[in-house]
Amino acid sequence: MLIFPLIALLNEHVVPRQTKLHLATWNGSQNPLDVYLDGGFYEWQRWQSRKNFERNFVLSMIALPAANQWLFAGVHRSAKVELLNGDNTFYYPLAEVEELKELNGRLTINFERPGRQSYLNADTWFERLRLAEIQPEKLTISDFPGYRKVNLTKQQLDLIVRDGIPSWKAALSAVAGVYLISDTISGKLYVGSAYGDGGIWQRWVCYSMSGHGGNLQLAALLKSEGTSRAAHFRFAVLEIADTHASPEDIRARESHWKQVLLSRDHGLNSN
Repeated sequence: MLIFPLIALLNEHVVPRQTKLHLATWNGSQNPLDVYLDGGFYEWQRWQSRKNFERNFVLSMIALPAANQWLFAGVHRSAKVELLNGDNTFYYPLAEVEELKELNGRLTINFERPGRQSYLNADTWFERLRLAEIQPEKLTISDFPGYRKVNLTKQQLDLIVRDGIPSWKAALSAVAGVYLISDTISGKLYVGSAYGDGGIWQRWVCYSMSGHGGNLQLAALLKSEGTSRAAHFRFAVLEIADTHASPEDIRARESHWKQVLLSRDHGLNSN
């Protein structure tokens, strides 16, 4: 099924020739999906470096991890743009179309993006926008998926810590273990460990708050390149143990993983 006929069932005024597509993707510092889950996407997209929304409506689509899959993030009425501070920063006071709010965050759209453009005229591409899936509930941070499936961006970790999502807090507080931080820019790895009360959760709260968790190599990286560099970190669990496991045993397993992953010689571990 095409997306625009579905939209027309709820609001007949939203037609392709009056609509701009906004394909929201990683902008070098922020993942719009994380911004969406944090509740800040609507304000985030109002700020533009050019006059990108010069049509009556904006259909917002956020890139999902799967190829050619986009999250429907609403249709917004575009009002008169404001030029702020004379610095070529444009602000659009967009307003979401009420009749389509019920679909926001529930639809997955299949669309093969033509090149790298993020702003497209819908009347050129509407026949390629196809419904892939409808979820019963709006997309939110999912419950804890199991230790082997943990693979968080820094932004996702911040959301989980800020909201204290019960399933994540309970699971990560219950175990000690060895974890991995990946720098997605350099490809370098940092292997760390957590033990004692609070387990991995307590340790990862520190990373959420500071970006570096007190680690010398990570702190030096953020000092030289700015704290926003932490947005490029990902967090995973390598191995878990009971929180009553001895610190010596956990550190021995940490050393094993450092050796396996070469994180001392080619990564972000200093010892």
